[in-house]
Amino acid sequence: MSDNIWGYQPTAGHSAGTDLIGFKVEAADGSIGKVDKHSDEVDSSYLVVDTGVWIFGKHVLLPAGTVRSVDPDERKIFVDLTKDQIKNSPEFDKDEHTDDPGYHEQIGGYYHGHRRI
Repeated sequence: MSDNIWGYQPTAGHSAGTDLIGFKVEAADGSIGKVDKHSDEVDSSYLVVDTGVWIFGKHVLLPAGTVRSVDPDERKIFVDLTKDQIKNSPEFDKDEHTDDPGYHEQIGGYYHGHRRI
């Protein structure tokens, strides 16, 4: 596995440019929501997941390196995290995530230490 938490793993099966909006996201222990936004930007790829009622309608930012696999036929993305790991992640800030490199470091540091691989 690559140490770049902000890049898709080569084995994930994701092709840059593929629209992932609306894909269901599956943690190791169940569904967590659906993709609301995503980016394929080099060294800054991520998913923003709308958790719906699961975490009271919040959004979470998942670095692309947490994606284990993408199933385009089923429109599902599987991540190497548990629901609790995602629920306990740093709060998603829609304004900071694109402008503040420190925010990416905080998010990346949290998930780098929590991948299940």
